[in-house]
Amino acid sequence: MHLPHRLHLFLVLSLLLTSSCQQAPREYKQTLLVFGTLVKITLREVDPALAQKYIAQIRKDLNFMHKAWHPWKPGPMGRTNALLATGGWFSANPSVLPVIKRGIELARITNNLFNPAIGKLIGLWGFHQDDAPKGPPPAKKAIDQLLARHPRMSDIEIDGLRMRSHNPAVQLDFGAMAKGLAVDRVIHYLRSQGVRNAIINAGGDLKVIGSHGDRPWRIGIRHPREKGKVLAALDAYDGDSVFTSGDYERYYIYKGRRYHHIIDPRTGYPANQSTSATVILKDAATADAAATALFVAGPSGWQVIARKMHLRYVMLVDKNGRIIMTPAMAKRITLIDTDRKPIIIQP
Repeated sequence: MHLPHRLHLFLVLSLLLTSSCQQAPREYKQTLLVFGTLVKITLREVDPALAQKYIAQIRKDLNFMHKAWHPWKPGPMGRTNALLATGGWFSANPSVLPVIKRGIELARITNNLFNPAIGKLIGLWGFHQDDAPKGPPPAKKAIDQLLARHPRMSDIEIDGLRMRSHNPAVQLDFGAMAKGLAVDRVIHYLRSQGVRNAIINAGGDLKVIGSHGDRPWRIGIRHPREKGKVLAALDAYDGDSVFTSGDYERYYIYKGRRYHHIIDPRTGYPANQSTSATVILKDAATADAAATALFVAGPSGWQVIARKMHLRYVMLVDKNGRIIMTPAMAKRITLIDTDRKPIIIQP
């Protein structure tokens, strides 16, 4: 049966319009190298010209934060460390003061298992360098000497814009929080520009806005021992931050033993009871610090930290490969290709 010409043309146009409407929304992706890791930015349903503008601003902001907060290179944090060592009052740099205040609060709430004041220990181990250190670990005597001085964030006194340290052993290193704080600020900027759907992934630690089309953002969590393998997956919803601390990120092997960058402030040595710790929170800076504290606390102490921080979503993998998680996390997470059954524990 032949259709009238006008009706045929109408149907063709309708099909073309429908096909156009069903095309995938515009997605803009960019990868930046900053904070010693690859930061992957994905923006959805954003005009390409605007996306380029946003990415340019994000690159500028991240580079500024990286330089301002870097404890081992010339800049505001480096100068702050030099002045803290004098014990005298000095005017705090406005680019680092909010970071330090946040660090003081997070150290307190994690029972100092997150402790940015142990920069001298980080330096002693050699994890302040861009490349992982090699060779034997530091001498026990040198570690014990630093531990005996008990550097803590509570040693820092802040009075308005002035600050000082009561302990010259304090040297700040915010490697366990800076990335989260930077991600928070990037997400805040994107929201202020009206971006409704985006994800910022900084070396596997991430925060999302909105959704990925008609579904949540699907997130993979790295296996701590099998390179390139995903241990678990979960859905991330608007505002979620998913952060993991693991002993696989920066480490070296000496005489068959793994030495990694997550130092236990209580012992001066790398924490050795966990291989990874994952948390979900709305605030990325808190999630970053919490993941570190949980990792250090290990399977015997993580519940204390989780309760104090009111954490609902926690997954810990211990040194024996046991997977421990909270009931709330168990409802959200899917383990991939593993015969191990998780141990569900209420914090």
